[in-house]
Amino acid sequence: MNWQMVTAIAQLATVAVGIPSLIYFAVQIREQTRERRQSAVNALTVQWGDLTKALHENAEFAALFLRGVHSFHDLDAISRLRFSAFQNRFFKNFEGMYYSRREGILSAELWIERTMRDFLAYDGVRQWWETRKHWHSEVFARVVDAIIARRDEPKAYSDYNLDEIVVPKK
Repeated sequence: MNWQMVTAIAQLATVAVGIPSLIYFAVQIREQTRERRQSAVNALTVQWGDLTKALHENAEFAALFLRGVHSFHDLDAISRLRFSAFQNRFFKNFEGMYYSRREGILSAELWIERTMRDFLAYDGVRQWWETRKHWHSEVFARVVDAIIARRDEPKAYSDYNLDEIVVPKK
């Protein structure tokens, strides 16, 4: 047996060992990517739940929220501040979801645009956005502005009668 044959056999052995290693490596990367995506979805779900908790645990704030989505400008100063703080958190979550979607972490069906369209259909949310859009990235602001430009009909709270809102006494 000459050295060329030994070299050829060694190279063949290297390929035979290397291919399964590459396949194993690819499977590991794919699994890590899947786990990373699931972790991101879980984190966003927890953040969303924590945020919306204010609406179902605090009747006073829920009433303020419903008034605010209809007209941010008609709120008194304290209510405007509270509504604004909530909306800022809401839209920071939306912005995080937007960038997660753009980076491929969230799949298309998990992108939250439909929910954003529901909120941005209301005058009060659009009024708030005009006062705070500079707090968000220009790229995300363009996404929100494009949704607003659609002029969707408000549906999410359309059958909520604001005259029936009773603000609980402390």
